[in-house]
Amino acid sequence: MALGETADPMTGQRQQDLPGAADVIDVLLLLREKTEGHRSAEEAQVLDELLYDLQLRYVNATKRSG
Repeated sequence: MALGETADPMTGQRQQDLPGAADVIDVLLLLREKTEGHRSAEEAQVLDELLYDLQLRYVNATKRSG
């Protein structure tokens, strides 16, 4: 939602919040770091793919907005 790709379920409107999106990505990166060695291979793969996708979408969003 913070990337503006989906509507807020409360308002039905799309709003871009790039600093908020960056914060979420940072929290997920921290989660990955802190859980290293304690995740199954499947969990690690899902988290890595999610982070890759979010980071790519974030870069594309920043290019479009600025």
